[in-house]
Amino acid sequence: MTTWAVVVAAGRASRFGRPKQYEILGGRRVLDWSLRAARATCDGVVAVVAPQMAAQPEPGADVVVGGGLTRSASVRCGLAAVPSDATVVVVHDAARPLAGVSLFKAVLDAVARGADGAVCAVPVADTVKRVEGTRVTETLDRSGLFAVQTPQAFVGGVLRAAHEGEPEATDDAALVEAAGGRVVVVEGDPRNRKLTDPLDLVVAEALVATLP
Repeated sequence: MTTWAVVVAAGRASRFGRPKQYEILGGRRVLDWSLRAARATCDGVVAVVAPQMAAQPEPGADVVVGGGLTRSASVRCGLAAVPSDATVVVVHDAARPLAGVSLFKAVLDAVARGADGAVCAVPVADTVKRVEGTRVTETLDRSGLFAVQTPQAFVGGVLRAAHEGEPEATDDAALVEAAGGRVVVVEGDPRNRKLTDPLDLVVAEALVATLP
């Protein structure tokens, strides 16, 4: 089994206010944490960065490419740089720097056992309500709801097929599901938080010390 990782770090970080992938976390750049975990678990790594940064080498990445206007477009830019004979592709958002090696291994193992795709996720702890305007229209049963994270692993051919026609989704699992693929869930890590605003970086800095 040949595995490649696509680490997506091309976002504009409009809510964060500055390129969060290059902020310092625990003594290294946010992006470096993801590249390090991908390098430890995969045979090859593609870093997808903003187009103006594509000429700069990235430690831990075999290939650096410029991304697209959307997340899905950026993943496709990364996929184009992955060798066609790669049997499994892992997609990870650099905005989740605390995804450890164990999560990468967990989704890879799930695909190796026969799934088309695997995502890590944690149960939703909050009560979730559907709202229209300011009015609550429904309270959802949270017992079957999970908050999905990255990394996400897929059979290489399945992921490529799911991206044909350039569809858009908030994650790659949604595209594989829409194409009829079987996606399974492995246990995520509550520390694997997405950096959305500067406060998230403060929290991540505190969580770094708890990592194995």
